[in-house]
Order: sequence, then structure tokens, then C-alpha cells
Amino acid sequence: MNQGTLAIKPAKTQYSENEAAAELGVSLEELRTLIRSHIIETDEDLNNVPMASFHPSDLLVLKLLLSSKANPITEG
Repeated sequence: MNQGTLAIKPAKTQYSENEAAAELGVSLEELRTLIRSHIIETDEDLNNVPMASFHPSDLLVLKLLLSSKANPITEG
């Protein structure tokens, strides 16, 4: 690579569950738990989605949820 250039990944428009978990640095089960606790209202809603796919904006929201979970704001 030439000095002074940046390596840029091609832009993805959709991510599978496995790709989303990898991008977020969590296991597939942790991703599903995060979605269950913050996004869907019932387990039935999760079962009604035949195959989950995520857009980059979805990953941003999930990343924010993960960071707020890791750094909870305490009132005082």
C-alpha cells in the first residue's frame, strides 16, 4: 500500500446475523440477547423474522446500545 493512502472496505448495504455479530465484536447469542432486550417486544416477534439482516444504521444503533450497556450512566 502506498504511504498516505487509506484502505477502505467496500461499503456493505446489508449484514447477516453472523456478520453483524462479528462487526460488533460479540457472539451471535450476545447479539440475539441484545435484540431481545432492546428491540423486539416478544419472542414471537423474533420468531416471525425468517432471516435477520442488518443495515449499517442498525449496526450503529446496536453499537450504541452495547456501549451504553458497558458504561451505564448513574444519576447522582
